[in-house]
Amino acid sequence: MNNNKLFAFITVLICISSGLIGCSSPASKDGIVAHDILNIKHHPNTVLVKAQGGSETGAMDSSNISNKDFAQAIEESIIESKLFTRVIHGEGSDYLLNVTIVSMSKPMFGASFTVSMEAAWSLSDAASKEAVLRKSIKSSHTVTMGQALIGTTRLRLAVEGAARKNIQLGLEAISELQLK
Repeated sequence: MNNNKLFAFITVLICISSGLIGCSSPASKDGIVAHDILNIKHHPNTVLVKAQGGSETGAMDSSNISNKDFAQAIEESIIESKLFTRVIHGEGSDYLLNVTIVSMSKPMFGASFTVSMEAAWSLSDAASKEAVLRKSIKSSHTVTMGQALIGTTRLRLAVEGAARKNIQLGLEAISELQLK
């Protein structure tokens, strides 16, 4: 193969790869909110939510969840499910909810992308600082090529699904508590 044909071949491969891979995009807050959580017990208390362990998505990075979007998704899930009467920003809440993304396993390539996530959930009484829940929650979500052809979209959807499932499991665990 001469140099011109090799160059043309490589250029075509790059174009095809770019079309299938695309640019990375961060997980969206709206894609992470846990909707329709069934059989949840409602607590007559307020809560302050803090999230950490997430990261911003860089241009050359794979899909990530920012701390801000993760916290907002948890807050919206709490409000929608009515788990607590209100989410407080700042001082004056009855409980403090800290959720830390401990790990997130993401594939590099494949027809199906399965993302696994582990988050540490901690709920404490705001006045006494006593922990009423400490739990490591593991979740995963798979998105197939049939659901999303483009790899970066498939990965973003898998990340969102794993985070959404983690929020659902975390709120269900809090729902089971006997809070004052």
